[in-house]
Amino acid sequence: MSETLLSARGVTKTYTLGRNKLEVLHGVDLDVARGEFVALRGASGAGKSTLLHLLGGLDTPNAGEIRFDGINLATLGGNDLAQLRNRKVGFIFQAYHLLPELDALENVCLPARMMRTAASEAAARGRELLERVGLGARLDHQPYELSGGEQQRVAIARALINAPELILADEPTGNLDSHTGEGIIELLCSLRAERNATLLIATHDARVAERAPRVVQMLDGKMV
Repeated sequence: MSETLLSARGVTKTYTLGRNKLEVLHGVDLDVARGEFVALRGASGAGKSTLLHLLGGLDTPNAGEIRFDGINLATLGGNDLAQLRNRKVGFIFQAYHLLPELDALENVCLPARMMRTAASEAAARGRELLERVGLGARLDHQPYELSGGEQQRVAIARALINAPELILADEPTGNLDSHTGEGIIELLCSLRAERNATLLIATHDARVAERAPRVVQMLDGKMV
């Protein structure tokens, strides 16, 4: 049996909006093996993004337990949780979340510099990754000078710079045309295979889900 890298048990999440409560997740259970590629599929509002944020330690559940490599995330303090995210988790966001004042290389190097990697080493890694994603000629371009597909490739390179064990991608093709989106998924699949990383993609795109050996369906905050 493959070793479990990520495990969620009975995870619930509720947001308070003024006097109203929005229940997003309802007792979610999920196991992801080390090195596995899983597509988390469901319509907008199904709870996919919320679940990814919880699994990656960006948010905390109201109830339930999430374990990363056997560690209960709830037992980690703020600094330890930040270090785990920085060293072991790579996030790829639908909206890219690139810093507008930094160029492509600086955006990619940021997680490595936060890990106190030497500037020269981080830059070398960043250049290698940007060349790998086809942006070797765009190192000094700022986000506004890049297309949506190029910005997403910068975000992918940024997610990979610290060689994470887990890659969490939230609708990575959601803002892209079909041709560009297919290229992004092909790139993610090849990079994941090269690095033997665990990949969890949240998507409502059937074409993306078809690439994953395992698909998990979400509906109204539950696994179905």
